[in-house]
Amino acid sequence: MEKTYAGHAVTLNNEGYLTDMNQWNHEVATEMAKEDGLNLGARHFEVLEYLRDQQKKDVALTIRGVGKSGVVDIKEFYELFPKGPLKISSRLAGIPKPKSCI
Repeated sequence: MEKTYAGHAVTLNNEGYLTDMNQWNHEVATEMAKEDGLNLGARHFEVLEYLRDQQKKDVALTIRGVGKSGVVDIKEFYELFPKGPLKISSRLAGIPKPKSCI
């Protein structure tokens, strides 16, 4: 499915994840986050950039792994991305849904 965020046309799968990481940018993420009731700030983008970097390195993402990253601890991860931090943050980072997410 194709959708437009901040004037950028992106292609999403049936769960709302970008099918092409290269279509992602901060403006797209900001608009996507509004659908989840989130207003992204600098800390959000630090986490999103970390997730994108890990995806490029083919690192399997887990909540525990992100919490031990030194970028964000588990408590803050849940505060930044309530209602499923890894699932929501991965979608907003423009990366595929991690296998550890249901």
